[in-house]
Amino acid sequence: MQAADLFIVTREGPAPGQRLVLLVNEEGGVTCNGHFAGRLDDPKIVESRAIQEDLKEPASEHLRLAPGRGSVVRYHVRDADGTVDFSDDSPGQPSVLHKLQLLVLQAAQQLCHLPA
Repeated sequence: MQAADLFIVTREGPAPGQRLVLLVNEEGGVTCNGHFAGRLDDPKIVESRAIQEDLKEPASEHLRLAPGRGSVVRYHVRDADGTVDFSDDSPGQPSVLHKLQLLVLQAAQQLCHLPA
């Protein structure tokens, strides 16, 4: 992680294409599994920066949420403030984690060209 990076997300799940390491930098550059994939559009850059701001508290507390009963996908997020570990259905997720999951899904499909 470099100073210009907003966050790095590792997503893991059983289905093909769910394993992803996604790095987003402050200029909207996206790296998928170690390969530059492109750039987010301006609204997504603003959204990514807002997500990074909202992650400050949970990351600095190194938030770890247990998976729910129907968990399929696991996430590990790292930024300059710390880390967060959670699953797609972890109870008690702050809203920022739902926003992050959607951003990761959209980037995976649109920039990384993964199925999900």
